Amino acid sequence: MANANIKRVKSSEIELKDRLVNINRVTKVTKGGRTFGFSAIVVVGNENGVVGHGLGKAKEVTTAIAKGIDDAKKNLIKVPIINGTIPHEQLGKYSGAFVFIKPAANGTGVIAGGAMRAVLESVGITDVLAKSKGSSNPHNVVKATIKALGELRDAATVAQHRGVSMNKVFNG
Repeated sequence: MANANIKRVKSSEIELKDRLVNINRVTKVTKGGRTFGFSAIVVVGNENGVVGHGLGKAKEVTTAIAKGIDDAKKNLIKVPIINGTIPHEQLGKYSGAFVFIKPAANGTGVIAGGAMRAVLESVGITDVLAKSKGSSNPHNVVKATIKALGELRDAATVAQHRGVSMNKVFNG
């Protein structure tokens, strides 16, 4: 399945806020000694249903973050949010990381760990229950979370795909 229902968004038309998820110092051993570099995972979102992630690598931290933000702006998706939560439960998997997100009642808050929390807050979800299983590698957790969010569908989209009315979706 090639994720046909993921809606891409252009970054030029919205105001995005960025969140640094993880920064990693990497070392390359050369003849002259060790050369240090940095890789940064960044999540951007408008806190109103649009989110994207990016990876930036550079010799300096600020440059790596800037590159990550630019990369994230190229990978934006639209997520359906209903009353501050998601429309239904969803599983997401990327490599060894498994994530489970579940709608929550109003006032619950974002119950999620590190990398997942950054993604869910950037997209604008205020009430959700989330669990990360398997690998805790921030790269894979972010990608699994965004994959799960991209597969969410609201009732109007389901009705449109099935070619039936909204009433028929709920009442069978």
